[in-house]
Amino acid sequence: MANGGVNYQDGALFCAQGDLDTPGSLVYMEAKSPYKAMTLLDNFHGRLFNSPNDVVVHSNRSIWLTDPIYGYEQGFKPEPKLPSQVYRVDPQTGDVRVVADGFGRPNGICFSPDEKTVYTTDTDWIHGDGTVDDTRASTIYAFTVSSISGSQFPTAKRVFAMADTGIPDGIKYDTTGNVYSGCGDGVSVWSAGGVLIGKIRIPGGVANFCFGRRGELFLLNETKFWVVGLRADVQGALLDNKLVD
Repeated sequence: MANGGVNYQDGALFCAQGDLDTPGSLVYMEAKSPYKAMTLLDNFHGRLFNSPNDVVVHSNRSIWLTDPIYGYEQGFKPEPKLPSQVYRVDPQTGDVRVVADGFGRPNGICFSPDEKTVYTTDTDWIHGDGTVDDTRASTIYAFTVSSISGSQFPTAKRVFAMADTGIPDGIKYDTTGNVYSGCGDGVSVWSAGGVLIGKIRIPGGVANFCFGRRGELFLLNETKFWVVGLRADVQGALLDNKLVD
């Protein structure tokens, strides 16, 4: 039950949601055949993760991931042992910390190009059993990335935007300062100031997506894979990150 992923070292990190017998975990997979995979982490100090959903890597090599309870609600995971939270993992020291909580269902996560802001989507509007409640969050939150006594924390939580259709699922930043999120009617694009500047309408909406190198977007919904051509100079912030060759 793989979900979000990101380039990492010579391969990719994936969020494996797990199943009734296999814990949810962070999995590293090599980029070349035979694509060997290894579990990096599946718990927070002995309490198993719920359903790891999305992951992003800071330039200092720290790994940030979201962990909602969708797997339990959808019937393929045991009862949750942890709240729905955001974690920061330092693979160099082994430090694993909760850095944000209070979400209904934390989902997508990304950094701004300068890494001074981290964005997290809350998809609490729809639960894993299919129930929808218009009073629940369908919101992108922005946090300031602060350094306190040598440790990183997301601080100054604020509403960045609310999806007007469905939920904001996967989220990405381009290098010019625009924020993209997969929503119920496609991909919505906001300025860095939270102004909705456009939509790429896709039948069935978009769950997650990534940038290609030539101004392309690769989009996924529940049943189809789409490729959208933007201007050739439009580039995702992750592709510009020094962690990627």
